[in-house]
Amino acid sequence: MSSEEVVHKSLPAWLPSIDPDALGEAGLTLLIGLAVAWLVARGATRVIRNVMPPERVELARRVLFYGILGLAVVSAMRVLGFDTSLFVGAAGVLTVAIGFASQTSASNVISGLFLIGERPFSTGDWVRIGTTTGEVVGIDLLSVKLRTPANLFVRVPNETVMKAEITNLTRYPIRRLDILVQVAYAEDLARVREVIVALCDREPRILDEPRPAVRFQGFGASGIDLLIAAWAARENYIEVRDDFAFLLKAELDAQGIEIPFPHVTLYAGKHTGPVPVALQGGGDEDEVRGR
Repeated sequence: MSSEEVVHKSLPAWLPSIDPDALGEAGLTLLIGLAVAWLVARGATRVIRNVMPPERVELARRVLFYGILGLAVVSAMRVLGFDTSLFVGAAGVLTVAIGFASQTSASNVISGLFLIGERPFSTGDWVRIGTTTGEVVGIDLLSVKLRTPANLFVRVPNETVMKAEITNLTRYPIRRLDILVQVAYAEDLARVREVIVALCDREPRILDEPRPAVRFQGFGASGIDLLIAAWAARENYIEVRDDFAFLLKAELDAQGIEIPFPHVTLYAGKHTGPVPVALQGGGDEDEVRGR
C-alpha cells in the first residue's frame, strides 16, 4: 500500500482528497466572490444612502457583503470536493452552542434590529440614555456609540438602550429653555414680569412664537421663585441659554430688582417681646462688638 493510500484512509470520511488543480480554482472562486461582494455592497450603499438612514445603510451593506462572501466560500468548498450537506447538521449544533455561549450578544443584536426599525434617534442626534448624554456617532447591531460634551467616547449596549429611558434632545426644530430666578418678596411681580418679557423680546435668538412666559414656581425661603420659559431654535439652544442668564442678571441689576441671597431672620411673633441677646466671653466689650 502506498503512502498516499495510507494518508487517504486516515482522513475523516467528510474530508476528500484535494486535487492540487482544484486548490487554484477554489482560491480563484474566493477572490472573485470577495471582489463581487465588495462591489455589490459598495454599489448598493451609493444607491440607498439617500433614501435610508445611515444605520440601515450600514446594516444592508454588511448583510450583502457577508452574504455574497458566504456563498463564495460554499462554492469554493464544493470545488474542493467537500459535501456541504454534511455541514448542515454540524452548523445546527454549532449554532445552538454559540447561542448558549453568547446570549448577551444575541440579545444585543435583536435589540439593535428593534432600534434600527423603531428609529428613536439617528446618527448625529443628541440623546440622553439613562444618565449619559451625548451625540450619536454610531448605531451597530451590538451597541450605540456616543460622544459626550466632554469629548468622551461611550459605548452603550443595545440591550441597555432598549431598557433605558431615551430622550432625544434634537428631534424637534425648537426647544424651550427654562431658567429659574428668585426675586425678593418686596418686589412687584407684575413689573418683574414686564422687565423679563421685554428682555426676551430684545434678544433676537429667542422666538416670538411661542411667546416667552414667566411662571410662578413657589414661595422660597428667601424670595419668590420664578421660571422663565422661552423658546429658541435647536441649533442656538446652548448658547442662548448661557448668554441669556448673563443678560438677565445685568438687566435685573440695572432695574434695581433684587435677587436675594439666603438669609435668616429671627422673629419672636407680635405677642412676645424682643429676643434677648447676651454677649459672653472673656474679651473686652469693644473687642467683642468688633470695634
